[in-house]
Amino acid sequence: MTAPSPSAVPGLRRNMVTICAMTATIMQALDTTIANVALPYMQGSLSASQDQINWVLTSYIVAAAIMTAPVGWIANRYGRKRIFIICSAGFTIASVLCGLAQDINQMVLFRLLQGVFGAALVPLSQAVMLDSYALHERAKAMSIWGMGVMMGPIMGPSLGAWLTETYSWHWVFFVNLPFGAFTVLGLAVFMDETKQNLDLKFDWFGFSALALAIGSLQLALDRGEQLGWLESNEIMIEFIVAGIGFYFFLAHSLTTERPFIQFALFRDKNFLGGCVFMTVMGLVLYSTMALSSPYLQNVIGYPIITAGLLLASRGFGTFVAMMLVGRLMRYIEARTLIISGLSLTAASLFRMTGWTDMTQAPEIIVVSIFQGFGFGLVFVPLSTVSFMTLPGQLRTDGTSMLTLLRNVASSAGISIVIAQLTEGGRRIYAKLSEQINPFNHALQMPDVASMMNLNTDAGRAMADKMVAAQSQIIAFSHDYMLVMLFILVSIPLAIMIGSTKAALRQQTAAASDHAAVME
Repeated sequence: MTAPSPSAVPGLRRNMVTICAMTATIMQALDTTIANVALPYMQGSLSASQDQINWVLTSYIVAAAIMTAPVGWIANRYGRKRIFIICSAGFTIASVLCGLAQDINQMVLFRLLQGVFGAALVPLSQAVMLDSYALHERAKAMSIWGMGVMMGPIMGPSLGAWLTETYSWHWVFFVNLPFGAFTVLGLAVFMDETKQNLDLKFDWFGFSALALAIGSLQLALDRGEQLGWLESNEIMIEFIVAGIGFYFFLAHSLTTERPFIQFALFRDKNFLGGCVFMTVMGLVLYSTMALSSPYLQNVIGYPIITAGLLLASRGFGTFVAMMLVGRLMRYIEARTLIISGLSLTAASLFRMTGWTDMTQAPEIIVVSIFQGFGFGLVFVPLSTVSFMTLPGQLRTDGTSMLTLLRNVASSAGISIVIAQLTEGGRRIYAKLSEQINPFNHALQMPDVASMMNLNTDAGRAMADKMVAAQSQIIAFSHDYMLVMLFILVSIPLAIMIGSTKAALRQQTAAASDHAAVME
């Protein structure tokens, strides 16, 4: 056993590395969602069409997805500290350039750069945190790190709305400058460099096949709703290209001596279980976010700032859970906490299936807090157990793989629920409209007929508005039910996760044996 690095010893150095890793994580996590609410303001300023402005989001997502995969290799080849600093500086500079963009072409280019540099921030920050804390402290470390990962997407829309309305959309990107500068300086001063492996060869064929597959899949998922999914030739081609890319990647990786992705990762049972549940978390977290904001704004009618504040209550629940779960893991198995968190999240979604346009703010706040608490109960044990028994040399590759799976799952989740919401709303509207006819006795009642006379334009318009509103409410309810069922189906898979207490006892025993030998 090697001596711990200075950054792994409690003190100023470790605290500063932790803070820098957190700021890097928060920057990247925020930029996944913070620009969404600013798109309408950016569209006019950049003279862009609706389709063009959506590339502000798509370009970032695709670039980040493609460049997440090689993060492990790049860090092992050139040193984690060097790559972390370069990516933090590049992300900060790209953010400033986005805020200074004068037209849509510049904006898309700078967002691509943001995605390229930002892809490494989350996996590298997680790897740094894991290396900076011993196994018995990793639950606390993952609680701290997880706050950035979870709070960023939850708080992003609220912060983006406030910055856009108070200042301008430019500040959605300029806000990264002070945090980025602090991160770069802190890492340069306090972080230790890892050993470089200059003998590593890059698997260009494997990377190209995987990049093609991920890029095509992300494009299809992101643009499918706009173009009509399989009715669009573009989406069909992108799905076909993604399938071919994944096939060649797997065929090549299973037959080459040095594959691009180290498949030794998946021999670890705990890491494999972590991959499964990270996929579940990515899908559930982002799909519920994609549903909650439009529900509050379009169905209930809250302004964007109020909707953001109500959604922030979910972040409060997550924050509380992450503060507690590090201590709970000393006494409760990780798989028990994960099952509890998923069950609590499923229960909150079941409650949301009964929401209407008359749902009051206290109900929304309470349910959101419980849902956020459930997320927090899952994320920290999941991040801890995934690396509990994984060899140290595979850790950076492991963090990259988990980030990649979470990103792809989040895109898939958002695409599924939005497609279901749109198609479900149309289908339900058609069914409800069938009941608006002269033979409906309810519509013939004097009180109803006096307010909604179908023989007049005003009456028909009122009926159409009511049917459209109810269709939306029912469609949202079906989406919440779909996500809830997905969670319930995934809960039994927790049997894949091993005992955290047993792993901790083994490491403690190994450390004691090592100390005895040294004496």
